[in-house]
Amino acid sequence: MTKVDIRNYLERIYNVPVAAVRTRIQYGANNKRNHRNQRVKKPDYKVAYVQLGQGQTFQFPNLFPEKEQDAETRSFDDFKDKFLEKEKKKQEGDPRRGGVPDWFGL
Repeated sequence: MTKVDIRNYLERIYNVPVAAVRTRIQYGANNKRNHRNQRVKKPDYKVAYVQLGQGQTFQFPNLFPEKEQDAETRSFDDFKDKFLEKEKKKQEGDPRRGGVPDWFGL
């Protein structure tokens, strides 16, 4: 994306007034070698620095809001909790064995 693209994106999608945009290319590191002794370089990527207008703030939108659970999901969660409790109870040792491990027995 160019500086103009970034400015238009922020102004039209998020309604944020932009004062200035600076971009640069961040070069990927290439100090690793693979099993064939060939250099492995991470990809380059572009970084944009956006300066907002005087007194403006930006708050990131909540992309993944919590959804209300329907009855089916709640019943599944209840079933899962009961199942986990039963499994935990199964894995507890028999109190009558006096601390002897379960694997050491008949």
